[in-house]
Amino acid sequence: MERPRRLRTTPAMRSLVRETTLRAGSLVLPMFVREGIAEPARLTSMPGVLQHTEDSLLAAAREAADRGVGGLILFGVPATKDSDGSAASDPDSFINRAIARLRAEIGDDLVIMADLCLDEFTDHGHCGVLDAHGTVDNDATLTRYREIAIAQAEAGVHMIGPSGMMDGQIAAIRDALDEAGHQDVGIFAYSAKYSSAFYGPFREAVDSSLTGDRRTYQQDPANGREALREVALDVAEGADLVMVKPGLPYLDVLRDVADASPVPVGVYQISGEYAMIEAAAANGWIDRDRAILESLLAFRRAGADVILTYWASEVALWLQGGPQGLPAHLREYV
Repeated sequence: MERPRRLRTTPAMRSLVRETTLRAGSLVLPMFVREGIAEPARLTSMPGVLQHTEDSLLAAAREAADRGVGGLILFGVPATKDSDGSAASDPDSFINRAIARLRAEIGDDLVIMADLCLDEFTDHGHCGVLDAHGTVDNDATLTRYREIAIAQAEAGVHMIGPSGMMDGQIAAIRDALDEAGHQDVGIFAYSAKYSSAFYGPFREAVDSSLTGDRRTYQQDPANGREALREVALDVAEGADLVMVKPGLPYLDVLRDVADASPVPVGVYQISGEYAMIEAAAANGWIDRDRAILESLLAFRRAGADVILTYWASEVALWLQGGPQGLPAHLREYV
């Protein structure tokens, strides 16, 4: 008789043969900075996540760096919006000022990234500029993305995260960066970003003004092969990393992308995934900490090199002391 259970008999035995582990340096912390607030604002749909002031952002970023988090990605919440999302590319706007302060404070202690999109900054809430018919104009949007990329690079980001799913966006951004002398600024492409029902809490986090939906530019949840096409296009256009978003509902896509991609692969554990675990744990239905680590292991097992998660700083703290620093029931995740 085959007896696979021999390799499960003790914690030490299970640790010896463990295939997948977590490390803090693979985690990226999404962060929100809101213009014009005096104190950090809590989010009702994402317990524990804040809209930061510029000062509280710096403190939380320094804490994450000290805990060994690999990177952070910044999202802005402006006080005023317009049809072109002009604040996103204004070098003097709060978002680019926050990036500059982060780089001055954090330096190279972790990778400073910024989301490059227009949805947080437009009064219509779409990821691009609209034409006369109210449709997102792909090529006009690329012009805006070029402007935003330059502003973010000059503010000091190490890496830009274009999330708008416009055709040709990576090539346009890479060209703009290179032309402006920012050849060393990387691009973390949101290559396979799906039109998902799990984004709801994020829209509270960025005070979304969305009217309609994003199905004409984000991917259809029914399609898997299309993700590989998007990844291939982004890599050919100059992406340094590629991403699958959301995470848990698309583990099959993540596995396929990881198998095919010649560049590192990230996954975004999005707001709805975070909110579900927090809500179930608050009701006593699941073990919160084990569920968090199990979900992160699922991404690593499916092939993710980098994980964007709102628990990045907390999990990094858990991992700081190694397995012996964790409660016994969590040690088998590291």
